[in-house]
Amino acid sequence: MTLYDQADSNIRKTWFLITGFLIFIIALGYLFSQVLDSYIILILAVVISVSISITSYWKSDTIVLKSFNASPIEKKDNPELYRIVENLSITAGLPIPKIFIIESEQPNAFATGRDPEHAVIAVTSGLLKKLKKAELEGVIAHELSHIGNRDILLGTVIVILVGTIALLSDLFLRVGLGKKRSNKGGSVSITIAAIAAILAPLAAGIMRFAISRKREYLADSSGALLTRYPEGLARALEKISSDQNVLKQAKNNTAHLFISSPLKEKKKGIMSGLFMTHPPIEERVRLLREMK
Repeated sequence: MTLYDQADSNIRKTWFLITGFLIFIIALGYLFSQVLDSYIILILAVVISVSISITSYWKSDTIVLKSFNASPIEKKDNPELYRIVENLSITAGLPIPKIFIIESEQPNAFATGRDPEHAVIAVTSGLLKKLKKAELEGVIAHELSHIGNRDILLGTVIVILVGTIALLSDLFLRVGLGKKRSNKGGSVSITIAAIAAILAPLAAGIMRFAISRKREYLADSSGALLTRYPEGLARALEKISSDQNVLKQAKNNTAHLFISSPLKEKKKGIMSGLFMTHPPIEERVRLLREMK
C-alpha cells in the first residue's frame, strides 16, 4: 500500500473545497456590490480570488519558505536527515522532496508545495536536536503523508482565500458603512451586509481550522502506517507540544501548516475548539497508541 491509494479522492475533495471558497468569495462580492450599487466590488472579488489562487498554486512554497527564512540543505549537510527522508519517500512511493531548515529552538515541521513532484519538507533546527531517530522518522512520515494525500496544496491555497475574504470584508466595512442611501430599505441592506462582512471572516476561519484538524488526523494515521511504529510519532508529538520555545516567524494564518501549532494554543473554553488549528495533542497521541 502507498499513500497514493487515497490521493485521487483527496484531490477531488481539495478542489471541491477550493471551489466552495471561491463561490463564497464571489457571493460575498456580489452582496457587497448590490448594497454599494457598484459592480466593481464583484469584479474585484472575482479577479482577486482567481489571481491569488493561481499565484498560490505556483508560488506557495516559495512564499511560505521565505516567510520563515528557511534554508535548503543537501545530503552532505545532514546525511542522517536526508537518509530518513529518502528511505521513507521510497517506502511511500513518493518523489524525494527538497529539505529546508528553519533556525529555531522550537521543534516543529511542515510540508508545502503544489504536488509531490514539487514538494518541500521544512524542519526546525530544534526538531533535529531534541528528537530521537524513531521520533524524527514519525514526524517526517507525517509530513510525507500530507504530501501524498495532497494536503499541501489545500493548506496554502486556503490561507490565501481566507485572507481574500477578510480583505473584501474590511473594504466593505470601511466604504459601505460610510455610504448614505436614500432609497427605502437601504439602511436595512447595509446593516445586513455589515453583519455579513463581520461574520464572513469568522466563518471562513472556522472552516480553515476544521479542514486543518481533519487533515492532521489523516496524516497521523498515514504516517504511523508508513513507519509501522505509531509510538515514534506519539512521543514526538508529546515532545513538540510540551516545548515552550517560540518560533518568532509564526503567524496565525500559517500555523495550521505545522505538525503542531507553533503558537502554542491554549484551550480556554467550550467554543475554543472551533478556533484551534490542530486537534488536541492528547487525542492524537491516544489514537496513535491505539493503532495496532
